[in-house]
Amino acid sequence: MNRRDAIRGIGAAAFVGAATPAEGMSPRAVQRGALKQSVARWCYSGMSIEDLCAAVAGLGMPAIDLLEIDEWPVAHDHGLTVSVGMPNAGTIERGINDPNNHAGILAGFEENIPKAAAAGVPTVITFFGNHVAGMRRSDALHNSVTCMRECARVAEDHGVNIVIEMLNSKVDHIGYIGDTTAWGVDIVEGVASERVKLLYDVYHMQIMEGDVIRTIRDHHQHIGHYHTGGVPGRAEIDETQELFYPAIAREILATGYDGYFAHEFIPRADDGIASLAAAVELCDV
Repeated sequence: MNRRDAIRGIGAAAFVGAATPAEGMSPRAVQRGALKQSVARWCYSGMSIEDLCAAVAGLGMPAIDLLEIDEWPVAHDHGLTVSVGMPNAGTIERGINDPNNHAGILAGFEENIPKAAAAGVPTVITFFGNHVAGMRRSDALHNSVTCMRECARVAEDHGVNIVIEMLNSKVDHIGYIGDTTAWGVDIVEGVASERVKLLYDVYHMQIMEGDVIRTIRDHHQHIGHYHTGGVPGRAEIDETQELFYPAIAREILATGYDGYFAHEFIPRADDGIASLAAAVELCDV
């Protein structure tokens, strides 16, 4: 069965740039490989990590995203890089804006960044956190910079990157403080370390501010990782949503970006790996 048409019916006429393999063709989705594509593990939580890694490797993808530490060896056994590791350093709700969280975040990085370095995991993640009642935004920004300057020392010592994820506070994460690119850029510039950058999630930032391609052009130097997702609904990045990912992928490549571009959508189709293959083909520009 045709992989693309089996999912959402996207062919060349409906979505220019979406490759549609013929009957009996190899399931490998990566042909050009200029953009190093990955996939978030949580979107396929119904699969075992072993089965998911085998499927990702079979598509020709080089990496898998957002793995817990005990999952890293499984990815490596399948020849995959862990594009972003989970270091147990903060949560979406309890992030870097609140000084009460700083000791735990720093301890998580101190314990697990060395493990990332030893395992060849190039990047780990943390979060801005939710608004703290009564705290001024200027204080939250200062607190965030203070925390990340300490964390940056650990990252620099071990040659591992830290990305801080921006999320939407309109639909999915009510109360999250890091919900605009401007907020994230102010903090990254305040930290002033090449090892601390932003995770630019296209899904979240389309909801909050749009203007995705211009933002990438203007702030690519502050971005260390990308996530995808269809808007609305974080479903497949196909013709049912409002973003055209081939253009976004080309713009990212045009900036000279050589990191990973991770798919973080929730498949609607019964065959989630077919959905992933279609997304990889679409962005293999």
